[in-house]
Amino acid sequence: MPAKKIIIDTDPGQDDAIAILLALGSPDEIELLGITTVAGNVPLKLTQKNACIICELAGRPETLVFAGCDRPLSRPLVTAEHVHGKTGLDGPTLPNPQMEIKKQHGVDFIIETLRTEPSGTVTLCPLGPLTNIATALEKAPDIINRIAEIVLMGGAYFEVGNITPTAEFNIYVDPEAADIVFKSGIKIVVMPLDVTHKVLVTRPRNDAFRKIGSSVGVATAEMTDFFERFDKDKYGTAGAPLHDPCVIAYLIKPELFGGRYINVMIEKTSDLTLGMTVADWWGVTNRPANATFINDVDAPAFFDLLTERLSRL
Repeated sequence: MPAKKIIIDTDPGQDDAIAILLALGSPDEIELLGITTVAGNVPLKLTQKNACIICELAGRPETLVFAGCDRPLSRPLVTAEHVHGKTGLDGPTLPNPQMEIKKQHGVDFIIETLRTEPSGTVTLCPLGPLTNIATALEKAPDIINRIAEIVLMGGAYFEVGNITPTAEFNIYVDPEAADIVFKSGIKIVVMPLDVTHKVLVTRPRNDAFRKIGSSVGVATAEMTDFFERFDKDKYGTAGAPLHDPCVIAYLIKPELFGGRYINVMIEKTSDLTLGMTVADWWGVTNRPANATFINDVDAPAFFDLLTERLSRL
């Protein structure tokens, strides 16, 4: 079976970084056409730098990296340095990248790639706010029918919010963009907090990263060492959830995950629930289903996969 062609759209972030590493360590299943960066966890200047740092850490400096949108469609940017640190990749000490960001805007790269590659062969993998994806859909609606699917990390329902009582960070940062994407008619698979909170980096799992012994394994362990302090204090769990790698793991081994095809709407106006992913899990409305909402995962198999693929880099 040929490798899936994907574009990763991201705002690294330690967990975004590990998702990129998982993709780069899985060439038999994943053909990474390029990485587009967006403002989110930290401002765009840092997310584009961090994407390059991770590609070089993986020994893949030839990876195409593009800078995308530096702010949400219609709101001030909200960032998450309180979680990821001032650089977005706090934890390991990693050198400044030698790679150069490509001059083409990330949105234009998405559009051009979807127009050039055979229709239905490219999957978009947003790991941050959906600003770049929505902008591409608005700018070039002809690409909508050319996208194989969108597999994204974002949203929450039963796990409620992580940036407000009801909203997950990626959706909250740009709810207008999320609304455009969820109403696009494109096949969508959602990795919400409901599933990502089930893949916790416990001490034995983090030790397994470090025991890989490579620069990738050690850096991954150091990233999760830093990243977990916030979530362990907040949730009282044994480790931090690895949100974004769920997207890539799903593309490699979808059988590890379970969910339901339902209607998901985005709240854009309420001061109380802005950015909420309103998931009709029980089918109590007449709204048509528009997304596969994942809520279950084989966590031990997920970490076995992730550790094995990181060891390849």
